Amino acid sequence: MALPYTCAMQPTPLEAEPAPPTRSLWLRWWRSLSPVRQDRFAALAPLAAVLMFLAAILTAFWYLRMEELDREQEALRRDVEYAQQRVRLRLLERQEQLMRVARDLSNRDLDRNEFANRTEDLISQYPELQAITWVDDQRRIRASQAAPTVASSQLRMAGEVLRNGEAAEIFGLVRQLQQPVYSQPVAAPGEPAPLLQLQVPLAARGQFSGVLMAEYSIDSLLRYGTPTEVLARYALTLLDAHRQVLAGTPLTQDGPSQWWAPWRTRTNAYEVSVSPVGNSLVLRAQAYRTSLGVVGSGLFWLVGTLSAMTSWLLIATWRHTRRRMRTQEALIAETNFRRAMENSVLTGMRALDLQGRITYVNAAFCQMTGWSEAELVGQLPPYSYWPESDHENLHAKLREELSGKTIPGGFQVRVRKRNGALFDARLYVSPLIDAHGQQTGWMTSMTDITEPNRIREQLSASHERFTIVLEALDASVSVAPLGSQELLFANKLYRQWFGSHTGGHLQLVAQAGVLPGSSADGGDDEDGLMGLPTDSLTSANAENAEIYLPELNKWLEVRSRYLSWVDGRLAQMVIATDITPRRLAEEQSARHAERAQSVSRLITMGEMASSVAHELNQPLTAISNYCNGMISRAESGQLTQEALLTALQKTSHQALRAGQIIQRIRAFVKRSEPDRQRSDVASMVNEAVELADIELRRHNVRLRHYVAARLPPVMADTILIEQVLVNLMKNGAESIAQAQRPAPDRSVELRVVPKQIEDRPVIEFTVQDTGRGLAPEVLERLFEAFFSTKSEGMGMGLNLCRSIVESHQGRMRAENLYNGSEVVGCRFSFWLPLDQPADATINTVAEATKP
Repeated sequence: MALPYTCAMQPTPLEAEPAPPTRSLWLRWWRSLSPVRQDRFAALAPLAAVLMFLAAILTAFWYLRMEELDREQEALRRDVEYAQQRVRLRLLERQEQLMRVARDLSNRDLDRNEFANRTEDLISQYPELQAITWVDDQRRIRASQAAPTVASSQLRMAGEVLRNGEAAEIFGLVRQLQQPVYSQPVAAPGEPAPLLQLQVPLAARGQFSGVLMAEYSIDSLLRYGTPTEVLARYALTLLDAHRQVLAGTPLTQDGPSQWWAPWRTRTNAYEVSVSPVGNSLVLRAQAYRTSLGVVGSGLFWLVGTLSAMTSWLLIATWRHTRRRMRTQEALIAETNFRRAMENSVLTGMRALDLQGRITYVNAAFCQMTGWSEAELVGQLPPYSYWPESDHENLHAKLREELSGKTIPGGFQVRVRKRNGALFDARLYVSPLIDAHGQQTGWMTSMTDITEPNRIREQLSASHERFTIVLEALDASVSVAPLGSQELLFANKLYRQWFGSHTGGHLQLVAQAGVLPGSSADGGDDEDGLMGLPTDSLTSANAENAEIYLPELNKWLEVRSRYLSWVDGRLAQMVIATDITPRRLAEEQSARHAERAQSVSRLITMGEMASSVAHELNQPLTAISNYCNGMISRAESGQLTQEALLTALQKTSHQALRAGQIIQRIRAFVKRSEPDRQRSDVASMVNEAVELADIELRRHNVRLRHYVAARLPPVMADTILIEQVLVNLMKNGAESIAQAQRPAPDRSVELRVVPKQIEDRPVIEFTVQDTGRGLAPEVLERLFEAFFSTKSEGMGMGLNLCRSIVESHQGRMRAENLYNGSEVVGCRFSFWLPLDQPADATINTVAEATKP
């Protein structure tokens, strides 16, 4: 028994070797994930491993390729520099030989024949030398020797002079530097390839005596100056300063460097300037392609293809797994949704088999009837929720249901609850089909319609009350669809006036002009407002118009608005109200106002009668005196023709003056209908000033008036506006007389100027006096009818003045003038709108206000 006890006391391997902390954290994190996330990580791990393997292979290939490119570039650089040294040494050797010839020429050790023999030997011995020319200090060619391969256009003849050009410029540079100078002339298009020139200075006894010009064939220099092994490995070219190829054939140039450059085969190139020529001659070498590169390697494509196939298989498997998981989740969600929807709907669901047995009821059905699912499932008719009095009728309905005679709109029945209460329900029946397409029974939905029935009854009662109200209205109400002859609704008054047809409705619409494009005949079925948004039409305000119907002998106020009828059509409702009594009252009021204006003018002229008589007395007395004087001089025989004409002219002038006074007074007093027309402001003011001047002189009051220049016309009745101005100026004179002002302070000022009031251009009339002003209580009631501060006044003058101004769409106001706290006068002002378009009016007012 000791051995088992000893074994039991030994620690288990898990206890003896606890898990590392990292592994414990990893397990804890893995177990905290949901199964879906665990599956996702499990599917992504192999894919990540394959991608990491592919990335490692690509990195290794890239590193090896870069190493290979670096080695090739280093070998190319060494070979090109070696070739450049060979070309440089060859040029230096030729330069040394040419300098010896130049020294002999400078020392005059060579004549022309010896120069020709020596240079011919050099040209035949060294193929790169194409021509050697001796030029004196005057740039004249003394002698020239050329190879047979030189083009005729490039030959230099003895006796020629170096003209302006690159050779002449180098000649001047050599003279200045006294050093050999290389140059590479630029050839024109279509000419032979240019030659590399070397000009060595000639110095006789320390003085510049010319140059020895040698010309090299660049192609021969490349061919014979570079090593043969370099020419075999690389494509060598000589370039000028403008990167133009002078000799050799280059390989295809590489495109711009991209990030994938190490992975494709590219041309390995290197270039270096050729000394002693300098940057004008560059040796460029391009290595021939010797391998297919990484991208052309079969191993690379094999590894890439296998990795891509493995990744594609892993992704396809992962997507298939995800689709299955989604399908499973969707199925679970759909089941839960249908169960929740089934339990939350208020419609009762009942399933019957082909024998009429209840096989299924939902929670709403049980709640509506009061019986539980266990009590209802398995019942055969008669069911427990059938009222006993309706068994026979419900049996007939059930037989029709089981025989397939279903009504599309359902049928209404009464249902009894468990507590005995009854309610109205509507049943809808549809066949129940299983997964194999076989009918296994009938599905019935039951809806409680007790409340809808109650609402329908209330709506019927409300509609009846609404109809009674419309029938009792003292206005005609009609509704008709647009573009149709149908009359949708008409109340009692409409039928009394127009009958039961649409003619009256269309007549009201056409005469009131509340429907653009409508016609009274209605022959066209096209909707005049087709295409317009019905929402904005039905929400628009009603349109009002007043019309007169001769057949009814009535004035009607017609209001119209658009509405959507119960069937969705756009209809128009027209309400016509009899306003004949109101129009008659308005016409009578207008006549009374006109009579009051005439009476006011008569009263004004009655008050001015004595002044008018005095005014007429002057021209009449003058006429009498002129006539008596002419008679006396005629009787005495002293009347000459010239004196007679002068007297007659003066008599005629006085007679015209008297006639104008009488005509102006008759026009002012004469009663006439209002006649608004375009009126000149200056003429209107002058007429009023002449009428009021008589009364002002009677009160010993001066009149000053100012009318702005270039005032636009106004739409006004001239007589009425003159009446307003005369009344205001006469009131000002009377106020000054009552105040007993001294003679210097007895004045009335009339000003007419353009202004901007309420953003409208207007003409403002201002009458200012020097009287006592108006008391505060008088200012509050100044324009009331029958209110007057005069003992003999009727209180209609200012009230009529304000009415006249407001009838012209203007405004009138009064205010006191102060000098400190002392009232020194009163100002009456009113304005009238202009009769011009807005832009023209603003320009006119601006011009009128200029100084």
